Amino acid sequence: MNTLTSELKATIAFVERNFNLARRYASWEIIFISWNVVHALTIGLIGVFMAGDDPAKVKESVLFLVVGAVLWNFLRLLFFEVADAVAWERWEGTIEYTFMAPVYRLTHLAGQCVYAIVYGFLRSGIVLVSSVLFFDLSLQAGNLVTAAVVLAASSLSFLGMGLMAAVFPLLSPEKGARATDIIGTLFLLISGVYYDVSVLPDWLRPLSTISPGTYALRSIRAALLEGATIPEVATDLWILMVTGAIMIPLGLWIFHVAEVYAKKTGRLKRSG
Repeated sequence: MNTLTSELKATIAFVERNFNLARRYASWEIIFISWNVVHALTIGLIGVFMAGDDPAKVKESVLFLVVGAVLWNFLRLLFFEVADAVAWERWEGTIEYTFMAPVYRLTHLAGQCVYAIVYGFLRSGIVLVSSVLFFDLSLQAGNLVTAAVVLAASSLSFLGMGLMAAVFPLLSPEKGARATDIIGTLFLLISGVYYDVSVLPDWLRPLSTISPGTYALRSIRAALLEGATIPEVATDLWILMVTGAIMIPLGLWIFHVAEVYAKKTGRLKRSG
């Protein structure tokens, strides 16, 4: 019991450390959030331009695109947060000390993941509210409870993939972060963030079925645009939860293997 309590406190400590870092570089965080808002508004304006003169069609088109932009902002943050944390510690030269700290690796990574979820909700909330106010959108017909449940379920899958992607900056501080960007961009392509996956070429469309983002986007759009209930998106929910149950342990194992390899080969030291 004492061990569990101490590990829980350590997890909270990692969350607090990340928030302290965000506060330390608050000006940069404001810039990043502003970029997310501007990006979502830009995507929404494409919907205004393409929808024509029908106000109802404009609202539907804008909401479709804005939901995609906001959700991808959230899922992208989950996917990149652990990798960014590793890259940051590699840059500062503190990753060896973190790995030598008397805490389980699960505790360390759990702290990173919890921070990513909390911070992701806050940042995505700001983007969503800004978009709703800018375009005068209404979410009264949407089912926010269903959207929140789907969002929580999809978080697990992307955190698991984020743990896997964190291997790249762990092993290669120079180019690892770029490799993570490439993987994230591939998921952006096949998940239907700004379009329905039905428009993908026939040879590419099957890949959309392996992306958790496809199911998350489809269900959240159904919840916010059509007011879908939890039973109506139950199939996608089950897929997301099963995928998350597989991805989290798999991601932890892959990260552990990479960490052991990095220690044995001396790749954790800062060179440059």
